[in-house]
Amino acid sequence: MCHVIVTCRSMLWTLLSIVVAFAELIAFMSADWLIGKAKPSSSEDVDNRTGGSQEPYHPTLGIYGRCTRVSHMQLSRRDTLCGPYAENFNEIASGFWQATAIFLAMGIMILCAVALVSVFTMCVQSIMKKSIFNVCGLLQGIAGLFLILGLILYPAGWGCQKAISYCGPYASAYKLGDCSLGWAFYTAIGGTVVTFICAVFSAQAEIATSSDKVQEEIEEGKNLICLL
Repeated sequence: MCHVIVTCRSMLWTLLSIVVAFAELIAFMSADWLIGKAKPSSSEDVDNRTGGSQEPYHPTLGIYGRCTRVSHMQLSRRDTLCGPYAENFNEIASGFWQATAIFLAMGIMILCAVALVSVFTMCVQSIMKKSIFNVCGLLQGIAGLFLILGLILYPAGWGCQKAISYCGPYASAYKLGDCSLGWAFYTAIGGTVVTFICAVFSAQAEIATSSDKVQEEIEEGKNLICLL
């Protein structure tokens, strides 16, 4: 018989597991890892409302994508266009970024799998006498290690030609040059920290769902158990 067990600690762990998986996925897909040096506005960049020139814009560069401003041939305005600069894996600008993409992708896949499984832990807490919380916590720890490896390798690729075109000639491995870090990089770092928090907190979720109070509720014949 399936017993739906919901506790504060197990629910918090589930929510954090889902949030961190989405955060890492969004960061990985974003082009806002590096914010390039300001590009001056040309004489064609005119604000139709004020008649003045628009402010200089900052192109952004991701692991495999980029955002830049493109001009319209028939219209006196420019729009920001975002999309992948690499049509396939081999066209990613740096070998270090290729390794980063591999490690981050592996970590994110594990986190997404754990996030999916975490939803079902309210009904199924163990498989083959193994606690799902403990197994998921171990997987989150492994995912965190993959994420760390990816984030360590990423700055090593700042010396590639693609990064130099955005960040200037002084850009090199672990040196930003004229660029600055975008929100995607900080999100990936924050998500990695939360991943390890989830890995540790999974033990608390397991303790909460197997406590004496839960066992007493089960013995009383309740199928839905909600505890603070």
